[in-house]
Amino acid sequence: PGHVQLLPPQNVALLSKDFAMILTWAPGEGSPPDVNYTVKYESQDRPEKWMKVPHCKNIPRTSCNLTCALSNFYVKVRARVKAVWGRSQSPWVKSQFKDYYSDVELAPPVLNLKVKENFIHVSASFPLPTCVENLTWKYDFNLWEAGSEDKKVYDGHFRKDTVTINTTALRGNYCFSARALYESIDLKHSEFSQPVCLLINHKG
Repeated sequence: PGHVQLLPPQNVALLSKDFAMILTWAPGEGSPPDVNYTVKYESQDRPEKWMKVPHCKNIPRTSCNLTCALSNFYVKVRARVKAVWGRSQSPWVKSQFKDYYSDVELAPPVLNLKVKENFIHVSASFPLPTCVENLTWKYDFNLWEAGSEDKKVYDGHFRKDTVTINTTALRGNYCFSARALYESIDLKHSEFSQPVCLLINHKG
């Protein structure tokens, strides 16, 4: 009594999005509405040793952010998930292997612009999980006059760098846009951020 045949979660996939490594799944067929899930992960350097993910034990949601649970960003990992309901448990379902270092997908940074007299100080903030802040993130940004196709490119600045632009010679509406970049096995870029435009040396 109390045991129901729980079908395992479906569409289990490990994916990278916006600097994070996330396991996602869908409820098994005929799952009760109040079913919970538990996730563990295994890294290729310690096969068959499934590590607990404390913040993804008996959770009602159908995703688990694994980024800061990983012990090594350079080793391929996979995760597994099972459904739990009362005293019933489904079989585990495993994802494919991925590693953060080469599979990470980037989100655009947010540009911060400070205007002081004849200078604009440009910096970028990244929506990074805290555990990956020390990796070598960089950003590129473009500056152009609104309506013009001619862009000035500032590339390869480290995440915490501030770039100072002398605006003495600029007059009009200028726009800025940035993208994150990361060098792993190859060079990765995010999309460019939405442009931020401002009037420079505008009289009146």
